[in-house]
Amino acid sequence: MLKESDRCTARITGYTSDGEGVCRVDGEAVFVPGALAGEECLLRIVNVGKTCAHAKLEQVLEPSPHRIEPDCPYFPACGGCDFRQMDYEEELSLKKQRVLDALTRIGGLAVRELPITGAPALDGYRNKAQYPAANQKGRAVCGFYRARTHEVIAVERCRLQPPEADRIRAAVLSWMSENHVSVYDERAHKGCVRHVFVRFGAATGQILVCVVGFCRSVPAPKELVAAVLAAVPETTSIVFCFNDKHGNTVLGDRFETLCGPGWIEDTLLGLRFRLSPRSFYQINHAQAERLYEKALEFAALTKDDTALDLYCGTGTITLLLAAQAGKAVGVEIIPEAIADARENAQRNGVPNAEFFCADAGEAARRFAESGTQPDVIVVDPPRKGVSADVIEAMRAMAPRRIVYVSCDPATLARDVKLLSEDYRFERAEAFDLFPRCAHVETVCLLSKLHAEHHIEVNLNLDEMDLTAAESKATYEDIKAYVKEQTGLNVTHLNIAQTKRKYGIIERDNYNLPKSEDSKQPQCMPEKEAAITEAFKHFGMI
Repeated sequence: MLKESDRCTARITGYTSDGEGVCRVDGEAVFVPGALAGEECLLRIVNVGKTCAHAKLEQVLEPSPHRIEPDCPYFPACGGCDFRQMDYEEELSLKKQRVLDALTRIGGLAVRELPITGAPALDGYRNKAQYPAANQKGRAVCGFYRARTHEVIAVERCRLQPPEADRIRAAVLSWMSENHVSVYDERAHKGCVRHVFVRFGAATGQILVCVVGFCRSVPAPKELVAAVLAAVPETTSIVFCFNDKHGNTVLGDRFETLCGPGWIEDTLLGLRFRLSPRSFYQINHAQAERLYEKALEFAALTKDDTALDLYCGTGTITLLLAAQAGKAVGVEIIPEAIADARENAQRNGVPNAEFFCADAGEAARRFAESGTQPDVIVVDPPRKGVSADVIEAMRAMAPRRIVYVSCDPATLARDVKLLSEDYRFERAEAFDLFPRCAHVETVCLLSKLHAEHHIEVNLNLDEMDLTAAESKATYEDIKAYVKEQTGLNVTHLNIAQTKRKYGIIERDNYNLPKSEDSKQPQCMPEKEAAITEAFKHFGMI
């Protein structure tokens, strides 16, 4: 039985989802940061848990042919990179395997292969830098957090960032020193500067600098502007963000523009986008274009189609969809992002894109309950994946296709499995937007089962009120109630047909077949009666 401080030798057999080496010692799984598959290693056990152990790599006895000398003096202490000890071929291989493992083990899919698109550049590709500030030995520093800690590792040059980012970081530190601007202390909740945030327009060359502070007013604002412009004259905008929250959130809710318009622009696949500090925008411009091109290919839209983009951010994907569809609708919960999205639609002359500020789950539920049925739904959710209410609402809307853009293979696989009752997995492709880091993006195509029964509904957003607090039972609520009371299994189609009978869904073409010759199964009388009782129970009739 393994104990802490035990030393042992082992052969590394694979990788965890975070890219750590995996081996077995005395039958127990042991995770080893920095170890490469195939290597024989001398290890020291540092932690023993109930299901696995963790070890420190003390010596590589037989190195992998993919092991290289790290090219950064801060690696691995700085938590910014994960894979500077391996060549890019091995990095792409483990990322591809990570997606495959998730889809097969979590998603239950028989996927044996998927393409992965590597990045053209391994350094300088990030168009956003976030440097946390700290006080070390009485001196302000900026850098990156050591992995799994809030200890700041001060850096002079980060290979992942454009060189301008480091010059701006140094200029802000000089401004702090010369003007006696303090560093925020997250334990005492005192001090000022918390982060230095820099955003780049990869195609336009524009630069946005945002200093984040725990204070009520900007200290020495003219001096800050002068210091940044002296270091990087091509800076377009300088903004101060006030963040008085206790926690890990980088940006606050209040911004003061010190120089320029307070935002920058960038172009992506021929469209021009306005980016404010809080705007979501993919980190790697070149790879984002490849990722979105694949998402558009999977969507396969026509001018007769309507596309719904949930988690739309500043409308990047929505506007790209609108170029191919009859109408595209974007939903996002952040008001500033929606403002940017609407501005982006206007500046690009896209009249067939509409945007709504709402929680994705609430918006999707409202769309579903109104009888709205988009032809294609695109989701690009945060790392936690699509929420259960969005999953249910997507199933209720029953689009022909769902295109899922994911930054986490595990939650992608989980959600694909949840949708498998109504949707068939078609294919997926991986894209490396984060060279030298463990993250990987995937775009996945799901198609509606029994597509011959596809139904059409006109999308009329003027009739919808996404902010209403109207309380109605979801399709899953009704299904569960009917099952509990009668033992019957009813489908979304059964519920929709019964809703139409009682006028709950008013559109004449809801759930009607595409042609007069199409056959559509009708709800059996006993199921209709059970659903009717559910409607009464939930106060719907």
